[in-house]
Amino acid sequence: MLLLLTAALLTAPAASARPQAAAPVPAATLTEVTGFGANPSSLQMYVYAPANVTAHPPVLVAVHWCGGSGPAMYSGTEYSQLADRYGFVVVYPSVTRSSKCFDVSSPQALRRGGGSDPVGVKSMIDWVTAAYAADTGRVYATGISSGAMMTNVLLGDYPDVFAAGSAFSGVPFGCFATTDGSEWNSACSGGTVIHTAREWGDLVRAAYPGYTGSRPRMQVWHGTEDDVLRYPNFGEEIKQWTDVRGVSQTPAATDSPASGWTRTRYGGTGDQAPVEAVSLQGVGHNLYAWGMAARVITFFGLDASGPTPQPQPGGCRVTATTNAWNTGLTTSVTLTNTGTTTVDGWRLGFTLPSGQTITNGWGATYTPASGAVTATNATYNGTLAPNASVTVGYQATHTGSSAAPGAFTLNGATCGAS
Repeated sequence: MLLLLTAALLTAPAASARPQAAAPVPAATLTEVTGFGANPSSLQMYVYAPANVTAHPPVLVAVHWCGGSGPAMYSGTEYSQLADRYGFVVVYPSVTRSSKCFDVSSPQALRRGGGSDPVGVKSMIDWVTAAYAADTGRVYATGISSGAMMTNVLLGDYPDVFAAGSAFSGVPFGCFATTDGSEWNSACSGGTVIHTAREWGDLVRAAYPGYTGSRPRMQVWHGTEDDVLRYPNFGEEIKQWTDVRGVSQTPAATDSPASGWTRTRYGGTGDQAPVEAVSLQGVGHNLYAWGMAARVITFFGLDASGPTPQPQPGGCRVTATTNAWNTGLTTSVTLTNTGTTTVDGWRLGFTLPSGQTITNGWGATYTPASGAVTATNATYNGTLAPNASVTVGYQATHTGSSAAPGAFTLNGATCGAS
């Protein structure tokens, strides 16, 4: 499904002011929007708004691969289904130039308001913001191949617009830069463009000189056998975005959420770390697979709010029992949904007593290993019908206190204890 990538050089005037409010598109239908604002490179705009779109919804920009289109990105990924579940609006930009690749290389594309594709995408966001009173603090971008490269560019050009991005098989911001109108940068695609973290970060900062505000979080994915955008680009992306975010290049956490995957998190250990990187052993350029979008949504935090019913205070009950020995213990935790609606995906929050550190667990993923912990459901036990229960547990070391946690929350709501 996923083909090559890159970009074409196109010059154009700078972006204009936000357009006036427009009528929203038909619900639960991919719809083309025209006349959405400044669009120097003649992009097409497609929008998907679920029937249960939330008030002041988040906005996700989903950017297609080279040779693809907005409708192909819509049908080839599950972001619209996730929008149905969580109530956000999805924008699918679509290239009209013959290469069907996004411009990630021209001088115009690599500076804020400089022209070409980023200006058109920004206009799409402005249109959705006006039409849906969208939450301007929760705008996100994700893309595949050429779209991954554009995700890097969008976050560099518009750090004040995007809260986070997720790039599948991409390259760092500025890596594909050309000045001769070429659509291809062989040195970058071959993985031979190497910079220090500071040099990569300076390329991003130069896109919006003088900007001192917060910078987006970034998630990057890459296959070790990528023969289109070679694997060294993965490490260069990590260097760039850790520098942009001002965090250490040494991972704060490393795990393997699936066979052959290595996930590293930088500047934090939770699901919304400043930088997250996922390496897939033995996988080529066509990396994206069904199910990965849910992990993107988790990184963005879009699955933590929305129309999916969640238990209110008093809608859950937790029983925790501990079996301890000298310096170790095991804790069994039973969560019961005492509400009247089904919980589809749960996160159980609790704080470990001082001196306890989780060494392994079952039935859930536990992060971090000490302090305020979140236990996230496994793939097989994420649905809890009313009155249904699930039992999970963990093993931990302790330095004296072997007590069980005293308070729990389910998806942010306080649970009763028994």
